[in-house]
Amino acid sequence: MLLSFGLTVTTLTLGGQWALHQSIFRVQHVTLLGARHESPARVLAASGLTRHPTMLGLSAGSIKENLTSFPWIVGVSLEKRWPNTVVVTVHETLPVAVAFNAKHVLQYVNAAGRDLGVAPLHSNYPTLTYLHPRNASWPYDRAGRSAALVAGELLLKAKAFNTQVSVISVDAAGEVTLQMTTPVEFFLGPATDLTAKFVAIASVIAHTTLRPGDVVDVRVPDELAVTGPAPS
Repeated sequence: MLLSFGLTVTTLTLGGQWALHQSIFRVQHVTLLGARHESPARVLAASGLTRHPTMLGLSAGSIKENLTSFPWIVGVSLEKRWPNTVVVTVHETLPVAVAFNAKHVLQYVNAAGRDLGVAPLHSNYPTLTYLHPRNASWPYDRAGRSAALVAGELLLKAKAFNTQVSVISVDAAGEVTLQMTTPVEFFLGPATDLTAKFVAIASVIAHTTLRPGDVVDVRVPDELAVTGPAPS
């Protein structure tokens, strides 16, 4: 009796698996949402969905893995509508800055330092610069990542003055300087304790008269130092 019951359950399970792998349960209809900076046609072609995979084995993770070559895409959500329709929403990253590549073409950059592609020259983002580069490779996802990190944090935590930041420079040691539109510079040093450093910068801008060329050292937010421009 138990053997018979077990065989029945196995048969039903295998039968269900077989049915779910038939053509009616393969992806036939796809709605793609959220692709604003990437070509929807290219995203769909790379996703693997045009090969009509089974609905049963389909996952957001597998689709995202197929889309790793698209710099703007950082996540995927999947909605299955049985028997053979899926809605795929791609989640794009946000630019926080721009930077020139080795060919001196302006590129969007996200907070991880990733090159997102060509940006118009009039883009309203701070420009990243890497001081004393040893080669022409893209530095902002490696040695110069601190500049991109600071650019991202400025958008989130420095609304009082982030629109005044024109250039974010970083050296090989990861020390960051903000060049303002005034022009005044704020030397942040390492990209640490940024909230306190931003509060100090906002206070200086609001309560101190600065001259063009002044450099404000905010590495220690409670011990600010202001120096004048270097002699010409």
